Parts: sequence; C-alpha cells; structure tokens
Amino acid sequence: MRRRGVTVILGALITALLAAGVMVAPLPYVVLKPGPTVNTLGSDNGTEVIQVKKGETSTSKGQLRLTTVNVQSKVELVWAIQGWLSGEDAVVPRELIYPPDQSEKQVQEQNAQEWKQSQTSAETVALRELGYPVLTSVRKVTTGGAAEGKLVAGDVITAVDGTTIEDPSQVTELVRAKPAGTSLTVGYQRDGKAGTAQITTKTADGDDTPRLGIEIETTQPNPFDIEIDLDKIGGPSAGLMFSLGIIDKLKPEDLTGGKVIAGTGTIDDNGNVGPIGGIPQKLVGAKDAGAELFLVPKDNCAEALRNAVTGLPMAEVATVDDALTALATFTSGGTPKPCTAS
Repeated sequence: MRRRGVTVILGALITALLAAGVMVAPLPYVVLKPGPTVNTLGSDNGTEVIQVKKGETSTSKGQLRLTTVNVQSKVELVWAIQGWLSGEDAVVPRELIYPPDQSEKQVQEQNAQEWKQSQTSAETVALRELGYPVLTSVRKVTTGGAAEGKLVAGDVITAVDGTTIEDPSQVTELVRAKPAGTSLTVGYQRDGKAGTAQITTKTADGDDTPRLGIEIETTQPNPFDIEIDLDKIGGPSAGLMFSLGIIDKLKPEDLTGGKVIAGTGTIDDNGNVGPIGGIPQKLVGAKDAGAELFLVPKDNCAEALRNAVTGLPMAEVATVDDALTALATFTSGGTPKPCTAS
C-alpha cells in the first residue's frame, strides 16, 4: 500500500477516534426532563402521601398532582444534542443547577432541607385556612426583665398598644417603635382568658434597644396530627400542592370536583406562592399525567405562556387563596384567571 493511502486511512481512523471521544466526553451542562407527578391526595409506593393520624378526613374524587423535573447531571455530547433537538427537554449550564462552590451532595442536602421547610409551611398555611391561626406565644420570661411578674410562659400575645398581633415580628417592631421606658399595653390570653398588662420597656446588654424581656415563639394549636411521606423529591416547589392537599383532606368539600389538577410553586408561612424552575418540563409532565388545569405561580406566567402545552389551560396564582379561587371557579364550570405575560 502506498504511503499516501496509509496516511489517509490513519487520518480517518484518528478522526473517528477523536469524534468518538468527544461524543462520550462529559460536558458542562445538565439536561432537564419532565419528571414524575404525584397525587398529593393519593398514595406513592403504597403509602399515603399526606397522612392525617388524628382527626376526620374526606375523600376526593379528583387529584391534586405536584410536578417535578428530572435532572440528568452527567451529559455527553450525544445526550446534549438529543436535548437540544427535543421539544420537551432543556439543556442548561451545569452551574445553574450545581453552583461551582457546591458539590452535588451539598445541593441535594440543601434541596432536602428546602423540601422539609416547604412541608412545614404548607401545613401552617393549610391549618390557617381551616381556622387555626398562628399564635405568638411567650416561651420564656427573662429574670429581671420588663415583663417579669406580668407575663408568664405560655401566654399568647394578642395585641400591643391596640394593634392586633398576627405575626411575631410585629411584637418586636411595635416595642422598638418607641423609646425604652415607654409604658405599653400588652393584650394576652392565659388559659383561655383574656387579660392586659402595662409593661414599661427596659434596655439590656448595654444598648439602647427597648425590650419587653420575653422570648417568643409561634404555636398553632389544632386537633390534627399531619405527616407528609414523600422524601424522594427535593426542593421547595411542591409547597402549594401540599397545602391544597391538606386543605382538601380536612375539609368535607371536594376541592377538585372530580378533576385532575396539577400545579407547582413554593409557599411561605403567609400563603404567598413563589416561582420555581423547570416550568416547561412540569407542564409537559402534567399533561402526560392527564391534568385538566395547571396552577402557575404568577412570576412564572411569562415563561409558562412561551411554553404552553396544547390542551392544558393555565391559571395564575400568587397566593393560596388565589389557588382556592381558581379551583372553585374551574370545578364549577368557569374559567380561572389566566396567566398573563406581565
């Protein structure tokens, strides 16, 4: 064989080998894919997702499905190409999901922590909707403090100088709004009986900050024992659907009207619904699961509209009350507030 022919063959072989290496070399990207959806009113792997161990529950004819995104963390060129060509997947820089200063394990641990917090907030919001408010209680009275002899541990702070207390932060704000040495009228409940106390604020620790001399905590007395059993999913984005699921289980009325409702969104203790990632993939997953309506966080609406799925109407929600209104409207045959791009 002539030398030129050998050179051509060797060149082609080397090119093929290099191409093969490129095809299997890991890339700094991840692929986002539609993940499984879970009915918060049903069971997962034979276990009820929302378990109410005390108190009566109702059974729904429909479904409230949380949605997820699968993350393919190790991506070769062939997978990236498939993702780029797919109408459902998204190829995004790896650092968007796994920041350079965090390992995959650290990200997973953070997701697990956010998942637990979302469950706690979902329960708080649901119970408030059911008529069990969050209370600001005295955890401890400081010895020598302003409130010593006037408040005791377990008292529920109901008002400060006529302002009703609905959040623990209000107590601190109202106390610090006036200089130390100010006499404040503090309303409280003790053993179910209302009372008031005149407390003159003091300073402590060598600063000028006015204080009542108490440590406070939040409590939410209720007759239920609620547990969410779904630890395989991470992140805070299921908060809204957990909250709706708890409400549906504890109310006699069926929020779903026998329909399949899907959605997503974080939730805080005040019932505000926050934006999440992966909305295009979650819409696809919801449609594949038979959803008839998708609840979209208000701040995700513009992205959702750009990735709308045929046959899946979307409702804009900014709070849990918005979501409840959307469900009531949809199940009665109306059209919930649609997503807008603004």
